[in-house]
Amino acid sequence: MPHAETPGIQTAARGRLRWWTELPLIALVYACYSAGRLLARGDVTTAVDHGLAILRIEKLLYLNAEHPLNRLFTREPWLGVPADFWYASLHYLITPLILIWIFRSRAVHYRAARTWLMTSTFIGLIGFTLLPTCPPRLLSPTHGFVDTMAQYSQYGWWAGDASAPKGLGGLTNQYAAMPSLHCGWALWCGVMLWRYGGTRLTKIAAVVYPLVTVIVVMGTANHYFLDAVAGAAVMGAGLLLTPYVLRGAERVRARFEGRGSLIAAGSARAAAGTSPAAEASIVSGGCQTSAGERFPRQRESRFDSGAEPGASPTDAGDGAAAPAR
Repeated sequence: MPHAETPGIQTAARGRLRWWTELPLIALVYACYSAGRLLARGDVTTAVDHGLAILRIEKLLYLNAEHPLNRLFTREPWLGVPADFWYASLHYLITPLILIWIFRSRAVHYRAARTWLMTSTFIGLIGFTLLPTCPPRLLSPTHGFVDTMAQYSQYGWWAGDASAPKGLGGLTNQYAAMPSLHCGWALWCGVMLWRYGGTRLTKIAAVVYPLVTVIVVMGTANHYFLDAVAGAAVMGAGLLLTPYVLRGAERVRARFEGRGSLIAAGSARAAAGTSPAAEASIVSGGCQTSAGERFPRQRESRFDSGAEPGASPTDAGDGAAAPAR
């Protein structure tokens, strides 16, 4: 018995997926993400006020884990240096690798997974625009934070401008801290590994990767704990919106495919030199036209047994009744 498909994270991919169509789409979304971070700069004073407000809320809720973690990473290079590399690189490596893995081995789930990630990313860009936030490392030193990436910059490709390569710090928006998409993307990776990994190792990685990412972003003074919470909330909102985005995309796709079919059919008729009216061969009862004929003529039906092909009504005799027309 057929049943209706429920859209969601396990929505089956309609049509065959092609990497040469997926790659430009992902590149476009990443370009929008980078441009959004760059353009949503906001006022520095406002960003600092937002950062201090988050810090005060965390202290009231006894959630201020940033200070002890940052002091630990600052004091212990064997923790601080790997944490800086983790922050600067893994979300650019792990996220696309898992996306490629789902594309190749879990294709039926790929479109929903990709749509969830992209929808959440666009929601995060809205957060960057509406709530520019100064990260802990850029607050005044009186607030007790140390920029570990600046402290250990001799070990990596970055300078004092977060994870941007040396000399390219002006190409990034350092006040796009709320929400933390580092944590949001890590959560997405964890869900994908847990759901589709199937082994104990992938289950462990599904828990460890997002958890360590949260610790890293706080210990390196790049994000507050509430930034990480906001990143998880953004991913939750993206997950809820994914079925609607998929349905909207299917409607747009069906509309374009319908128009393409009409255009192709019209082109085929034009190439054949026919029109819809000319395709019908029957003009009236018993009168037909065929290829090469300009006027319809009477088609002779199957002859009765004993009748001669050349016989006419007058050949049957004077008293014979004429056949009905």
